[in-house]
Amino acid sequence: MTSTVLTTAGAGTARSTLGERIASQIQRRGALAVLVLVVAIASATSSTFPTWSNISSILGNNAFVWLLALGMTFVIITGGIDLSVGSMYALGGVLGAYGSTHGTWLAILLPPAVGAAWGTVQGLLVAKARMAPFIVTLVGLLGLRGLLQAITDEGATTYLVPQHSAFRPLGAGTWTPVLIVAALFALGALLLTRTRFGATLTAMGGNENAALLLGLPVARAKVLVYLLSGTLAAAAGALGGARLGSGVTTIGVGYELTAIASVVIGGTLLTGGSGSVSGTVSGVLLLAVIHNLIDHYFSQYGSAFTDTVNGAFLAVVVLMQTLLSRTQQLE
Repeated sequence: MTSTVLTTAGAGTARSTLGERIASQIQRRGALAVLVLVVAIASATSSTFPTWSNISSILGNNAFVWLLALGMTFVIITGGIDLSVGSMYALGGVLGAYGSTHGTWLAILLPPAVGAAWGTVQGLLVAKARMAPFIVTLVGLLGLRGLLQAITDEGATTYLVPQHSAFRPLGAGTWTPVLIVAALFALGALLLTRTRFGATLTAMGGNENAALLLGLPVARAKVLVYLLSGTLAAAAGALGGARLGSGVTTIGVGYELTAIASVVIGGTLLTGGSGSVSGTVSGVLLLAVIHNLIDHYFSQYGSAFTDTVNGAFLAVVVLMQTLLSRTQQLE
């Protein structure tokens, strides 16, 4: 009788473990599976989709914006949010274009320096003053837009990247942007998975009080993730400015929502404690492919349709994450 009970209990444990593994894999690899499926269907039904011209357009035109999602991955894993990255992207473009008129190194160094300083202030407010990340970064979103308007005389002044500037080639073509972004994503993956800092982020996102009891530097880690997010957003904006050849003041509106959607679709929990850079890669590529298909088949509906799709995808993924989390808790 005892052996029968033990056997049944063991089977139940095995089933529970299997269920948890399946739920975890769906959460982590679901975006990749959908990406492969969408690409396969699009390639089979459209002769223009798998062409190099279309693929290079998807990769080159979106590459720098994806850096916002990289920084957002680290922030969301801690259980935070950064709504200021779209505005910082626009400011980075203007600062990069302005700096290029005074030298290539100023164009390269000024935007990330400003982004790092702004991100540090936001991180200190979240970590030390214990203010809600949503409020802090919402103020940042509005404040950066105001600063941008002040620098450009309310949009009347447009800084152009000189044709002869060595800064301009950093954003040109397809391979340069893709290689820069790929290198930064690879470094981000190593930072998250192979360092004590990455382990600290995951631990504090899962249970901040437990992380504090373990003696982990929670406050310092919070400051660093907002510093990282601000730096990447400003650097991305500067490289985007190099690609466009000017600092565009109206760019970046809504980019923070696209970044959040990409990260969450890639399997990172909005509540924190779980996520990966590789998942974010799948998320940004999936949204980019879907946006490309929308532009091809539904261009008559404009950007509103794209925003609707972003919102729908985000809602579905959050719902699935909630259901998967409940499944893992019940088993």
